[in-house]
Amino acid sequence: MIQVPLYNQKAEKIGEIELKDELFGIEKRPDLFYTCVVMHLANGRQGTHSTKRRGEVNRSSRKVWPQKGTGHARQGDRKATHWVGGGRPFGPKPRDYSYKIPKKMRRLAIRSALSTKLMENNLYILDKIELSQPKTKELVNILNNFGLKEAKVLIGIPQKDETLKRAAMNLENVKTMVASCLNVYDLLKYDYLLLTVDAIPVIEEAFLK
Repeated sequence: MIQVPLYNQKAEKIGEIELKDELFGIEKRPDLFYTCVVMHLANGRQGTHSTKRRGEVNRSSRKVWPQKGTGHARQGDRKATHWVGGGRPFGPKPRDYSYKIPKKMRRLAIRSALSTKLMENNLYILDKIELSQPKTKELVNILNNFGLKEAKVLIGIPQKDETLKRAAMNLENVKTMVASCLNVYDLLKYDYLLLTVDAIPVIEEAFLK
């Protein structure tokens, strides 16, 4: 087990908490990070791009000039791909770019990303994150307490919290996420990770199977 400090919202150390080695104490795996990030970006592609092939362009199908006797090279119609306004050969068509990697590989990558955050001292465990009202100012005050006003911060919570979510909406570099939905892309994108104590069991349940 790994002993890490436990903080309150004022960034005051109020104790320690034990984290499992298999979740926060494994080696860094850049190879898995790369695989998961490429998958994440591919799954986010709309795939709605489309070009017109030779049979789809709106041009005359009449033969450009007679086959023989003109001195020109023989031609068909102006839909051919070498004519301006003709069809595009081998152009992109709508397709689904999404794919999946094995679940064990994805979970291992997430555990490695969590471990990396801890090794680099970019992980803070809080007893709770509670706002009296959905005000951005209150959340900024908490981040200021940890010296993270200008940093990119990912906040992991055990369940949906609309008050916290609305408070973070106006902050470009802050994102809230349910702990069971953590992914490698966001863990790498954001420099710091704030987790509440209640989020730890959720992470264990989701990524230690």
